[in-house]
Order: sequence, then C-alpha cells, then structure tokens
Amino acid sequence: MPLLALDVRLSDRLRALGDRSRPLRAAAIPLARSADGWIWVLGALAVAAAGGAPMRRQALWIAAVVVATGIVVKVGKTLARRTRPPGRWGGSYRRSDPHAFPSGHSARAFLLAVLAFAFGPTWLGAGLTLWATLVAVSRVVLGVHYLFDVVGGAVLGAACGLLALAL
Repeated sequence: MPLLALDVRLSDRLRALGDRSRPLRAAAIPLARSADGWIWVLGALAVAAAGGAPMRRQALWIAAVVVATGIVVKVGKTLARRTRPPGRWGGSYRRSDPHAFPSGHSARAFLLAVLAFAFGPTWLGAGLTLWATLVAVSRVVLGVHYLFDVVGGAVLGAACGLLALAL
C-alpha cells in the first residue's frame, strides 16, 4: 500500500532526527511518558479525594473517561494488530503492548486537551493541545509508533472527548 509506505518513510525521517540529536531525544523521553494512563488516572483520583463534591464528581468523571478511552484504544489495537516499528527504546511498551495503532498516549493526550477546552480557560486547552502534539511527535521520534498511529490516536482521543462531553 502506497499510503503505509509513505507512513513508514515519514516516520523513519522523524526517528532519524531523534537518533541524530541527543537533546531532542532527551526531551522526547519525558514527553512520551507524560501521557501514561496511570499518571492521569491516579492524578484524577487524588484530586477527587482532596476536593469538594463538585470537584470530586468532575475528577472521577475524567478518570472514568480516561479509562474508557483506554478500552477503546485497546479494542482498536486488537482489531488493527499493527506491530510497532523496530527500535530499542520503550521496552516496557513493546513487551506489554506490541501493537502500535492507534497510539494510546496520543489518544489520551488529545482527550485531555478536548476536556481542558470544555472545563478550563482557553489558554489551558491551547496549552494541552500543544503538549498533546509534542507527546504524539515524541512517540514517533523515539520509535515506538509510526506517524499514522499517533494521528489515529489523536483523532480517536478527540472523538472520545467530544462523545464524553455530549453524553
């Protein structure tokens, strides 16, 4: 398929940038990990435990939406079964989840950006959108995803956010 070949070529170029630039690679690692699901679920639960009733409900709802999005991503990965690109970084991701499409980290990051636009000031939504984009790019730079994986994850995460808000 020509589209998948383009995806591999573009992804290889981004990965090569990370291989050539130690500062870029060093910056990409914490960005890539910053969208780990457990961080956001535990953070929301901590806010729920510390906040009053309205904040507790909203934090628990966000935790539930993050978990639900993770389930949707897992179903997508099971159906698509696209293997991760070859590489050395991200051994824990490669062992626990050998499938790449869609990117769960990108989905989670863009989900949170959509929710930030709904519940916070505009600058927060814009900031999280920038962060989500950097998370997605970092996943490709580090070689744990192809470009289309993170784009698919971004679209899925934004759609999950919009659906959760509509419900």
